[in-house]
Amino acid sequence: QVQLVESGGGLVQAGGSLRLSCAASGIILSFQDVDWYRQASGKQREWVATITHGGSTNYAHSVKGRFTISRDSAKNTAYLQMTSLKPEDTGVYHCKPVHYSGSWGPGTQVTVSS
Repeated sequence: QVQLVESGGGLVQAGGSLRLSCAASGIILSFQDVDWYRQASGKQREWVATITHGGSTNYAHSVKGRFTISRDSAKNTAYLQMTSLKPEDTGVYHCKPVHYSGSWGPGTQVTVSS
């Protein structure tokens, strides 16, 4: 059974940084392309970043240059390093392997105050 557990969110002032983690079990993240998404209250879920199984990365225009997606194969964990945070980055952040159609993890709340 696949489980995805996101953590690392919190309340931070604009300009601050956070590192989100996505710990996986039942699936080997290094064999997968993995996405991070976010969803602000009252808005649709938004794609944020992808890391491919080969290690290539891609970012939404709104976060490019500020966020970095990575993974640690030994820990079977994906990360999203977020810097220069803005209030519009506020939302619940989720990770998901691209080709995984099961349940999403609980997500982790990021709140950026102005």
